[in-house]
Amino acid sequence: MWPALFRRVEPCQIPSLLEPLFRFAGATTRPAMAKVLHAISIRCATATGKEQGAVTPASSGDQNKGGLRGKLNKVVLAYSGGLDTSVIVPWLRENYGCEVVCFTADVGQGAIELEGLEKKAKASGACQLVVKDLREEFVSEYIYPCLRAGAVYERKYLLGTSMARPVIAKAMVDVAKEVGADAVAHGCTGKGNDQVRFELTFYALNPELKVVAPWREWDITGREDAIEYAKKHNVPVPVSKKSIYSRDRNLWHLSHEGDILEDPANEPKEDMYMMSVAPENAPSEPEYLEIGIVAGVPVSINGRELSPASLLAELNEIGGKHGIGRIDMVENRLVGMKSRGVYETPGGTIMAAAVRELEALTLDRETMQWKDMVALKYAELVYAGRWFDPLRQSFDAFMEKITATTTGSVTLKLYKGSVNVASRKSPYSLYREDISSFENMEIYNQADAEGFIRLYGLPTRVRAMLEKGI
Repeated sequence: MWPALFRRVEPCQIPSLLEPLFRFAGATTRPAMAKVLHAISIRCATATGKEQGAVTPASSGDQNKGGLRGKLNKVVLAYSGGLDTSVIVPWLRENYGCEVVCFTADVGQGAIELEGLEKKAKASGACQLVVKDLREEFVSEYIYPCLRAGAVYERKYLLGTSMARPVIAKAMVDVAKEVGADAVAHGCTGKGNDQVRFELTFYALNPELKVVAPWREWDITGREDAIEYAKKHNVPVPVSKKSIYSRDRNLWHLSHEGDILEDPANEPKEDMYMMSVAPENAPSEPEYLEIGIVAGVPVSINGRELSPASLLAELNEIGGKHGIGRIDMVENRLVGMKSRGVYETPGGTIMAAAVRELEALTLDRETMQWKDMVALKYAELVYAGRWFDPLRQSFDAFMEKITATTTGSVTLKLYKGSVNVASRKSPYSLYREDISSFENMEIYNQADAEGFIRLYGLPTRVRAMLEKGI
């Protein structure tokens, strides 16, 4: 039946005839069918000259027909301009028959990464590029709450990438509404944490948006496949030198993964680092910084008040010069595997040290212990992409309340990779020299300690008496 049917149609009509079957095919057969359909489409397009020249926006007729995997009207794609996201643009058009709006968030990754993006996006087939400067929002609404909470994942990680994903995803939801998109897409792989962070934000803010994750759908398995796909679709392949490391940079940190780092036994190479000098090559003279803090977040450096993003950027420069903030860790990913990463967080390390030292003056013992316990869960929620979870938001209310009096200044000494406290001052300090001094007996009577110890140690004495038969 099938050979007879196909003898009666043109070869280029076969994809449209098989498209309904593709939509109902099982998960195991869809990839194979997609490859066949794609090959036929490429040959037909080449024969008719449709693939000659630059990529052109889809016509209204093409959009109405849909693509190999279904039909979407307009998709907002998280776009970096690199090879992966450049290839995703034509892939979305081909597989979903949609317009593609590329979105880029400026979270402090650097001007170089933002250069020429509009030209690249349109050359890949996008109808529009939207760029938003999110640096101040990123620091004030995402970094500072984590800093105030003391959130650190698995003893070391200061959550640089984890905090950036929800601010980017939130902006994508906003852009989708602005341009009338019915779907969003990202270039995260199916093995990492970022896919979860993006998609949980999408679900929380607009559950009606469809989510497309090409790395979980397509047949592209690596860089060479992506380059081949780009050539077939006349997408300009980025000519920049491919780093041997997988990196993520924003105003808070720079992460490094891959290559020799995949073996935890290998020491990182010095030429890998980009934000900080080696501690042994840092200045031989220490530098002192006074960090002004209000309600648990930094506001000034040496008496100069700065915006959150400007303050962090300046601390990055200062900390990097002194080799501050290098972390090498093996972490447990949300998806179950362990991974090894190296992080540079110079400014963030300085901020975290300053806030922690001021809390030593302003928080009592019970409050500090509860804060530390909540901080562990807070960090876990952020790492897992649950930024908009009511539990994290409730923790925020707790943190804001208990750090309301964490106001004052901390002077830090930076020297060859180390950050040490030199002084702490706060108008809300719970430290009383007249009580703590060994010389003063007026407020604290040492003889009172005897009764306290007898009562405090009563359970210990009772257990010992039982064991000894007293």
